[in-house]
Amino acid sequence: MAQLSSSAALALTLLVLTVGCGSSPTGVPLRDGGLTDSAATAPDAADPHTVPSEGPPAGNPDGHCVVPPEAALADTSSPTQVVGDGTPASCTSEAFVAAVALGGVITFDCGPAPLTITLAQTAKVFNDSTPEIVIDGGDLVTLSGAGARRILYMNTCDEAQHWTTPHCQDQDTPRLTLQNLTFIDGNSTGDATEGGGGGAVFVRGGRVRIVHSRFFHNECDPTGPDLGGAAVRVLSQSGGLPVYVVDSTFGGTPALGNVCSNGGGLSSIGVSYTVLNSLFSYNRAVGSGANPMAAGTPGGGSGGAIYNDGNTFTLTLCGVAMHDNHANEGGGAIFFVSNDRSGSLVIQDSVLRANPSDGFETSGYPGIFVLASGPPMVSGSIVE
Repeated sequence: MAQLSSSAALALTLLVLTVGCGSSPTGVPLRDGGLTDSAATAPDAADPHTVPSEGPPAGNPDGHCVVPPEAALADTSSPTQVVGDGTPASCTSEAFVAAVALGGVITFDCGPAPLTITLAQTAKVFNDSTPEIVIDGGDLVTLSGAGARRILYMNTCDEAQHWTTPHCQDQDTPRLTLQNLTFIDGNSTGDATEGGGGGAVFVRGGRVRIVHSRFFHNECDPTGPDLGGAAVRVLSQSGGLPVYVVDSTFGGTPALGNVCSNGGGLSSIGVSYTVLNSLFSYNRAVGSGANPMAAGTPGGGSGGAIYNDGNTFTLTLCGVAMHDNHANEGGGAIFFVSNDRSGSLVIQDSVLRANPSDGFETSGYPGIFVLASGPPMVSGSIVE
């Protein structure tokens, strides 16, 4: 549906520091095809894009919604793989990429101090590695895309990552859990795979959940009518089950906000999200012309924090704080369009305020544009 166009995107000024780690190889075996990113280059220790691993903590401290067992932290007491041998220098891009290719429960042993691993290439999940894949940073590990590449990729319909069923768009595995991690400077700009988007993390198929993690200054293409998810883009989840995002932070300060054409934080097509006890602030949707794009525009600009489109799906927020997100077009906080009007937007025990929409929003719901089975179901919440 055509929407109003809006002003040009805001410029981003970022104060930057670099936290790097060594690049010496380890003895972790590589899966065949595990290092195939021909465009990969060695990270630059002085890369001006890299932001500090310090920043606001994961989650909304005022969020107290109950977390169901299927959304809780995964058990990592018996890891399948450990990246590093106790020293910072052993925690390399190569070691992490190799570990992701092999799958299983992945933890890190990089020493007692916080550490940033700057990736020389995108880490990619192989669909036939292990049914369960857990990546746990122990609240010490930051994964950086150096402003040059996406950080993590999983796609059950990508032949290069090995097809495992004849119905790749709806299969139960792999089931990916990301926890106790920070993702910074992921950038998928120019990558049109599956429509693009997913600056830090892209997932299609299987299942994914995100627990106690942070997403700082990630980006994807600045224009386009339907691509999105500077931090996370998800498509085709098994059985239509929701993606759980729990106790996590997207942005948090003006310098650390995530930026894309649509959906500065989260984006999906036809996928449900359940977001619990999380914070979204200073994320931006910077496209222009909405979706479908208005004549003479490149499209985009909706869903400063979250962009959801498709038919039957649900977005549930509980214990969520959203503030100071911005959309050039619709939904400074949330853009939610269920094309067949079968979807629903639920907001419980949350606070959404100061999320300007330059173009349009639903009357009575500041910062939100919604077309669904009915109006947003709001309880115990502030939307202003």
